[in-house]
Amino acid sequence: MHWLPEGVSTYSPSIDTMFYVILAVTGVAFIVTEALLFYFALRYRARQGVRATYTHGNSRLEMIWTIVPAVMLVLLGLSSRRVWGDIKGRIPPTDQEVVIVASQFDWEIHYKGADGQFDTPDDVVIHNDMSLPVNKPVKIRLRSKDVIHSFFVPAFRLKQDAVPGLTIDVWVEATKTGTYEIACAELCGFGHGTMRGQLTVLEPDEFQKWLKEQEANVVPAEAPPA
Repeated sequence: MHWLPEGVSTYSPSIDTMFYVILAVTGVAFIVTEALLFYFALRYRARQGVRATYTHGNSRLEMIWTIVPAVMLVLLGLSSRRVWGDIKGRIPPTDQEVVIVASQFDWEIHYKGADGQFDTPDDVVIHNDMSLPVNKPVKIRLRSKDVIHSFFVPAFRLKQDAVPGLTIDVWVEATKTGTYEIACAELCGFGHGTMRGQLTVLEPDEFQKWLKEQEANVVPAEAPPA
């Protein structure tokens, strides 16, 4: 049984491992805590003819239930920090770069045109339909035109807010070809639920062929009058 969609990025196994470890630790803690709660509620319930007794507590037990969770949280924090650093703290060297501009309620995907630069008239701009090459790291630059959005590809375990006025860089390396969902994970307005797209992972040669076809369809902007 898979609780999560299939992970198809290089870092999805690390995220899934952290998820299951934290779920197991918190799940066991929850079960033990609730079992003790019901046990003590039953064991020390009010009964006819039995007087309540006062107890100050047990210092040793109090130290144990304070220190053990603290140590577990520190270990989980250190493990999470390592995974976070691998994903958020560095971007692998790559010549593949995409700009995504979010707006209500649309994903606007920009690829470099023939001049190899962004924000020029020959940019390839596609709405809600993104393509990437497999087994190659891709740098993604996130922007927003209006409100906070959140770029979320569940199969990649990639989720990052797009904030107005900022350009936020993330990266991903897909490990399997196919078509996957893009969603907005931030409540961004009345049409939030319609802000969906698809992401297609292609073989590198197929991706280059697809990109050339998109470049051929670009209509250059007219130069402003002198």
